Amino acid sequence: MFRRLGAAAARRPLLIVLVWLVLAATWLAISVVGVTGQGLFDRLHSGEPTVPGSESLAGSQIVDDAATSGESITLALTDIDMTDGEALAQVQRSLNAFRPNAQGVEGVLSVMDPFQVPGGLEDPAAAALLSTEGDGFVVTVTLEPDLAEQTEADAREQVVDLLRELPADIGGDTAGLVSGSHLITEEIVGQLERDLQRGELVALPLSLLIMVVVFGGFLAAGIPIFGAVASIAGGLGALYAFSFWLDLDSAVVNVVTVMALGLSIDYGLLIVSRYREEIRAAMAQAEAAPTRRSRSTHRRGKDELVRTALIRTMSTAGRTVAFSGLTVAICVAGLMVMRADILRAVGAAGLSVVLIAVTTAMSLVPALIALFGRRLTRPGLLSRIPGIRAVIARLGDVAPEHGFFSRLATHTQKRPWIVVLVSTALLVLMASPLAGVHLRNSTIELVPEGSDQRTFLTLVQDSYPALAAPPVSVVVEAASAVEVAEAIAAVENVTGIDPPQEVDERYSVLGVRLATEDAGGPTATEAVSAIRDLRDAAGADLGEYWVIGQAASQLDFVDSMVEGAPYAAALVVLAIFVLLFLMTGSLLIPLKALLVNTLSLAAGLGVTAWVFAEGHLEDVLGFTSTGGLESYVVAMAAAFGFGLAMDYEVFLLARIKEQWDAGEDNDTAVRNGLQRTGRIITSAGLVMIVVFGGFMTGEMLIIKQVGFALAFTVLLDATLVRMLLVPATMTMLGRANWWAPGPLRRLHRRFGIDH
Repeated sequence: MFRRLGAAAARRPLLIVLVWLVLAATWLAISVVGVTGQGLFDRLHSGEPTVPGSESLAGSQIVDDAATSGESITLALTDIDMTDGEALAQVQRSLNAFRPNAQGVEGVLSVMDPFQVPGGLEDPAAAALLSTEGDGFVVTVTLEPDLAEQTEADAREQVVDLLRELPADIGGDTAGLVSGSHLITEEIVGQLERDLQRGELVALPLSLLIMVVVFGGFLAAGIPIFGAVASIAGGLGALYAFSFWLDLDSAVVNVVTVMALGLSIDYGLLIVSRYREEIRAAMAQAEAAPTRRSRSTHRRGKDELVRTALIRTMSTAGRTVAFSGLTVAICVAGLMVMRADILRAVGAAGLSVVLIAVTTAMSLVPALIALFGRRLTRPGLLSRIPGIRAVIARLGDVAPEHGFFSRLATHTQKRPWIVVLVSTALLVLMASPLAGVHLRNSTIELVPEGSDQRTFLTLVQDSYPALAAPPVSVVVEAASAVEVAEAIAAVENVTGIDPPQEVDERYSVLGVRLATEDAGGPTATEAVSAIRDLRDAAGADLGEYWVIGQAASQLDFVDSMVEGAPYAAALVVLAIFVLLFLMTGSLLIPLKALLVNTLSLAAGLGVTAWVFAEGHLEDVLGFTSTGGLESYVVAMAAAFGFGLAMDYEVFLLARIKEQWDAGEDNDTAVRNGLQRTGRIITSAGLVMIVVFGGFMTGEMLIIKQVGFALAFTVLLDATLVRMLLVPATMTMLGRANWWAPGPLRRLHRRFGIDH
């Protein structure tokens, strides 16, 4: 199959490139414009991750089903003179445009401000709408429920515009901020879109620069970039298609786009580098024994040497890319066995972009190589500059037979036990912060700092405490509301219970106030557990109730991750073990790879926890610590990080296996394999770090955490693990690396996949 792929690319390169150009342009246009008038970013969602079948979701569904009103849009007025009767009268005149059935604003159900409360400003309902500083108040416009989509959008737009104009109507120093769930989602999605563009603007040029140094010119360096752009377009198109099947969270797009970019460049880098090695070998062989046919076919533009080199490339590096892509796809697909919707969406979307990245590497990249042929071996203009020429010679993809990596392996093989013990100790030390990390699902923290929506949410929290949502709420049967409230009031860290708010004739909601303002912190989640435990207390007869809110949904989400982790791990471990066995014919190499890469991943996540949960490097990376890691960030980083670790494992093992199959002893195969892949793995790792680092320059905390976790995991894997720990462990095992019992050896001879 791989030989045929190479031959097909050599035979019809221009056709393949044109097909990919059309596909990429189509996918990009569809993702931006859409087929229904909505592009990909218009179809994204943002909110608390939900878990089907969980208590928090069931309770929230009761409240949502009983809702008799639609979306609310709120204006918070500040710096208004509350004693200025004319100003307050102007407010009421302006608000008349919002009243139900007012001309030009169809779909408004009600308008609430403190001056419309029947009991006057002394009424608690009115007092809740007044600023604690006495210099402002809030106005809330509620839309009718079940409006047609276009009617609701028109009503929302008109209300937002009129509310934003109201401070100017009042005059003076009066200012105002408008907010609503739709506006908050727009702010988050808009920031993610800007972060995506910024990340690509940083990552693509720097990646190109690295590959120019690796390949010594722009021609060869540009091929992986073209493959990456096509993969990004295909990934966005796939995400757009998934948006009709799954509710895609706004963070999903950035995460899978980063993976598409990084993997495509990695795979393109490997294939272009191997082709340059194979074409040089073919050209040297042809020069030693020139034939009339090879010269003539070269003149006709159908270069037999290029075809041969491309077939060899796809039979070796192409096979490695296919194996690598399959291992990454399996790791990402492990998320699909989780219960949480966002993790299933990431798994499905991530699987699709990995397959697209492999497809571009196996078709578009070799077609571009065939178009350029022998020109990819020629020195670029940069190589003519003396200083740069020396850098390219030292860092380029053409590794000498003996060099830095073979010398490093030689030193490692002299004292493998010491290298293993020291490396393992370092990784365990870096993983240690995971032991006490708090996992959370943030809400207000996701809104970009400095934005109008973040300012509004902070203002409500500080100046309108009665309007701020309680950290924990309980949906309770109305008949038992008093008994449940009394029981909850005795729970540790509960400071008060809001009066029951009627949902319908059967249910009410109790707001639970805690001795903390952090709705996602340990205190809140401990309170949720304690309130739920009341149902099982001896002699308790509290009826049925559901604990909801940020802390409750966060607890349910983490529990679902813990519940699904063994199944996901079993799927990944079994599949990876079988794949590596088919590749190597060994039982110990797959086992060693799984253990080492798990430790490497734990170290990467541990350092991420040290930075983000404990608040180190806040000024350097530009974030404010929330005291924990986002729970679904940990799941995504674990899946993608483990996949990337296996990615480099396959790169190295494939070359070591080639040397072993060629008759070299174990230690020599390890040294030569590391020497021949060291530059490429280091370059690929550097590109990945640049890609993830580029997306860390954005504002969204989620993307920063994912980017840092993956960048640091790759850094560890491409240096400490791949250069030291793997050679040391393979040296310790010696010939046992390649051991398998007789029945499995026969199985491998029949079904194994060799170069």
